[in-house]
Amino acid sequence: SVDPRASSIEEIRRLIVNPGSDRPVTLDAVADVSVSQGPAEIRRIAQERVAVITANLAYGDLGAAAAEAGQILARTPMPDDITAIVSGQSEEMQASFDSMKFALLLAVFLVYLVMASQFESLIHPFVILFTIPLALVGAVLALFVTGTTVNIVALIGVIMLAGIVVNNAIVLVDLINQLRAQGSERFEAIMEAGSARLRPILMTSLTTALGLLPMALGFGEGSEVRTPMAITVIGGLIVSTLLTLIVIPVVYSLLDRKRWTQQAQA
Repeated sequence: SVDPRASSIEEIRRLIVNPGSDRPVTLDAVADVSVSQGPAEIRRIAQERVAVITANLAYGDLGAAAAEAGQILARTPMPDDITAIVSGQSEEMQASFDSMKFALLLAVFLVYLVMASQFESLIHPFVILFTIPLALVGAVLALFVTGTTVNIVALIGVIMLAGIVVNNAIVLVDLINQLRAQGSERFEAIMEAGSARLRPILMTSLTTALGLLPMALGFGEGSEVRTPMAITVIGGLIVSTLLTLIVIPVVYSLLDRKRWTQQAQA
């Protein structure tokens, strides 16, 4: 029997490269035809030839795997004309994280603008924004205790916290300002506002946390997608509520320099 590959090579060698000419020239007269190994496909990215090496996770999360792959590439010697990068889902995840960070900064800025226009002050909204770092502490602590990895859904929960946790500080600072406008001293207004606003602050925080509790426990199909967001919001809300009643009055007393008493008397 004749090898079809060998016969096809002979056919290629006998191909006429100048059809219609008086003196036909075969391909083997002007070129060497041989069998060799080559890539099944050629890929290019940004007009650069690339080779794609794929792998799947055996354990851990995508971020840890990408970091480990980056360490392997860092200690692997490469020729001068060859570079290696970690791409694919890891690159998409990093781009998503960057967009979420920008969204968080934009949310904080918009919240500050709204409060600055309402309070007609630049310092009081800044005092209220101290609740957001306190919420981040609670969110990170909740994710750590539950063993939940940081993903896009958890970052969406952090963005939600930027608009939720400021509510407690708003009602507290607003009452302090009202009492000071009526002629109360700073410390006296802070103590009275903290006592008066303690119950509504705890009620609103508990109702929000309990409402998200079923989502955090992971009931129903696809719960693994929703659970990180609920855990982030609950942890950040509880910790920020407890610390708001302590930190915000202290920060207010340190930063506020407005003379409410003189305005009230005038």
